[in-house]
This record gives sequence, structure tokens and C-alpha cells, in this order.
Amino acid sequence: MNRYLLACIFIFSTVFVSIAQPKYEFRAVWVATVANIDWPSKPGLDAETQKAEAIRILDMHKDLGMNAIILQIRPAADALYYSEMEPWSRYLQGKQGQAPEPYYDPLEFWIKECHARGMELHAWLNPYRIAQNTKEELSANHVVFKHPEWVLEYGKKLYFDPGIPAVREFITGVVKDIVTRYDLDAIHMDDYFYPYPTKEAFPDTTSFQMYNRGFFAENIADWRRENVDITIKMLNEGIKSVKPWVKFGISPFGVWRNIADDPRGSQTTAGTSNYDGLYANILKWQEEGWIDYCLPQLYWHIGMPAADFEVLAHWWKNHTYGRALYIGQAPYRVDPESKTPEWREPDQLPKQLRLLHSIPEIKGSAYFSSKSFNKDLLGFQDSLKLDFYRQPAIVPPMPWLDATPPQAITKLKRSGRKLQWKVADASGEMDKPWQFVVYVTERGKSFDKENSQHVFKIQKDREIKFDRMNRKKKKYEVRISVLDRMNNESNVSLPAIVKM
Repeated sequence: MNRYLLACIFIFSTVFVSIAQPKYEFRAVWVATVANIDWPSKPGLDAETQKAEAIRILDMHKDLGMNAIILQIRPAADALYYSEMEPWSRYLQGKQGQAPEPYYDPLEFWIKECHARGMELHAWLNPYRIAQNTKEELSANHVVFKHPEWVLEYGKKLYFDPGIPAVREFITGVVKDIVTRYDLDAIHMDDYFYPYPTKEAFPDTTSFQMYNRGFFAENIADWRRENVDITIKMLNEGIKSVKPWVKFGISPFGVWRNIADDPRGSQTTAGTSNYDGLYANILKWQEEGWIDYCLPQLYWHIGMPAADFEVLAHWWKNHTYGRALYIGQAPYRVDPESKTPEWREPDQLPKQLRLLHSIPEIKGSAYFSSKSFNKDLLGFQDSLKLDFYRQPAIVPPMPWLDATPPQAITKLKRSGRKLQWKVADASGEMDKPWQFVVYVTERGKSFDKENSQHVFKIQKDREIKFDRMNRKKKKYEVRISVLDRMNNESNVSLPAIVKM
């Protein structure tokens, strides 16, 4: 049977076999800039073309039901934003150190456009990577020329040495600078801490001799893990010291440890792991409260022998330690010509989403990466729009950061099919109105604030005008609530009756 016909049959079935949508759900997509994977499409584009591409990406994902963008702003010790600490990224104009032409600040632009659409902006940084290959020309003002002792060559790439205290101070300073100057919602780091291992030994014997903190040579792996622990703790403290509402999230490789290596590990046989290969002890960071969310990259299909998506989803849900858990999914693997049969199935990603929705501890998904949604995903885009993400969702609150709801609206005024409302002033950043939830129910039918089907829209504006919904002009009850910066929700207003 033709694969497109199969996809259409699947879409049709999902529309009519819909499951209840969560009211709170993280729905994000990664926008990678390294090597111009997602944006900008190529180096050297003028500023207006870069902006137009960004708007197209944002509009596409908003239309699909997404509520967050994870934008890579520091791919390799460079910046897709104005910085006095690091040079402009080569992925903007083709040469490191060269600003966009005509000048604009890409990060500022992305934040503004995300927030205008009611979407969060999570700023994605790679902490230790300096250059993708040793032949890359670095800008004359790059910090490595001032501190060559910070640099290690490994696998024909350049990295900051995580074992040097000054490196950790520098990375923390970069992050604090970003958080101070930009109105972003989160700092995000992925799986690249110590680099994925090759056959050669990692060349950090000098820093180990100088800064071993009492570790013995046979325990150098523990020392490396502690180096990353120290970095994560410093970053969290630095972020929260500047803006307590800015979240800190990590997207680790999908396997913490295999059970053969650790009784706490997962029933997997992955060739590497966060703990052993990347020296990233993600469970400790959650247990210590150093991060706000964990977003493991489960880029495998359901039933994969070495790393089963379903097995790992359940393993991670048992290791949240009071922090938010989202799951990274892999639309980039969907391919009608894939050598892996499961990635030729229209139902693979929808099955994964249904599984995630059945696990209460998992609060959402992120997709790698944006450009995947430009291709044939065997109907997945329609599945999102017509079923899984048919209703808007609120990014889940984080009560350990703030659990105080904002004040409700103070006045609701109706004029025909238009509603306007007012809100009380608030002095604290976390208490200010950030967005508004518009609930609509047919008059006479029961209203449930927790029922996602009653959520009509989540918006920034303090007014809304409804289109006519019914030729007979039925009466509807419209209620408004306030969301603060951390997505705590106020009491819901009394209903206004609107004919539409």
C-alpha cells in the first residue's frame, strides 16, 4: 500500500481516537545553529533574511502547537548575541567575530518574537566546545589567545579543559552575563560535557596534577565527574543569583548507566553513557536540586534491543527527584526510506507520545530538530495539530522556584464579541501577569478549570475578539485567568456571556 495513503489513514484514525490532552505540557523544539543545521540556513545572509527565516520557523512551530523554543546561542565558545566576552559566531556571517549586517541582536530578536507568540525561549549553550575542528580560524579577540593553557585538543577538535577552575569561572561568567542582559526563560545545556570518548585518552593529565583535589590517578574518572558537578552547581547558583525565575535544564544522552555497570542503571546495553563516557552524573544534579528540568534524549524507537524508548521512559520517570522531566524525541529519524523498519512506520512518534502521556511523571517533549518538520514525517505534523496538540497547553509550573499564584483579573468588560480586562499591579517579577488563559464553554454546560478541552487560548493581550462560532449565535461562557512568569495560575474570573 502507498506510504502516503497509510499516513492519511493513520491521521484519520488519530483524529477520531483522541486521548485526553494534558492542560500542562512542555512542547518544545530544538533550533540548532552549529553548522547552520536549522538557522540561519547558511552563513552570510543579511539581517532581514535571517529574521524572516526565524519568523517562518516560529510561526510553523506555533501552528503545530509548540510552546517553547530551545535556541542554540553559543555553539562553540562564540555568540549569536552581542557579547564582550566572546566573539560573534561564524554561523552568522561565515567568519567568527563578524556581526550581522545590517546590525541586529539575534538573541534579542528571537526572545521578542517568541514571547509575542506566547512561547518560552530556552537559551542553549555548549559549555566546553571551542572549535569543531582544529583548522577553524578563531577570532583575534577569542579568550583562548589570552589563556592558551585552557585549551585541549581531542579528536581533532578543541575544548576548554573542565579540570581548570578558571575555566569553570569563565563559563559561569558567560552564563551570568547572558541571564543579566536578556529576558530569556531558561538556560539549557545538552549532552556535550566531556566529549564522547574516542580511542585516544583524554589529555588532561596536566590539569589533574595541578588541581586533583586529593584524587588518586586511578580515580581520575571520579575527578572528572566532580569537575562537571562543580560546573553545574556554579551555573545554577549563578543563574539564580541574577534572576531566580530563570530555569536551568539539562538534556543528557538517553542512558545514565547500563544495569550491567550499576544496579541503579537501566535495562540497556548502550555503548556509552552519561556517567561513564561523558562524566555527567545527571542523577546527582537532580538529587541536589542543581537543575530544574531533565530532558533525556531518547532518540531510539520503541523496542530497540540496546536502548528501548519505552524501557528508558519508565526508567527516567523513576529518577526525577522532585524535578521536571521532559523527553527528547527524534523526528529526524523518521524517513520513508529508513533502513530501520520502525522509523518507516507512521505510528512510531505518535506511539511514543501516547506512551509519554500515559506516564504522569513525564511532563512534555522536545523534538530534534526544527528542520525535521520541513520534510515528510508520515503525517506526524497533522497528528500534532489535529490530535495531540489540538488544544493549547501551559508550560508546567516549577513550585520549587515559585508556587504563589498571581492576583486574578480585576475587571472584565464585554462589548459584543469583544472582551477586555484589567489586572492589578505587582512589584515582584514573579508576581507580574505574564499571560492569560481564556476558557470558553457553551452556556449551561459544566466548567472544569482542569479540563484542557475548555482552554480556548493562551495569550499575551488583555483583550480578545471572538469570531462567530455558530450560525445560530449560541451563548458561551468566557472566563479569564492570569499566569505569572512561572506559569502559576490565578483564580478564574466569573463568566462573561458572549453570543457567537
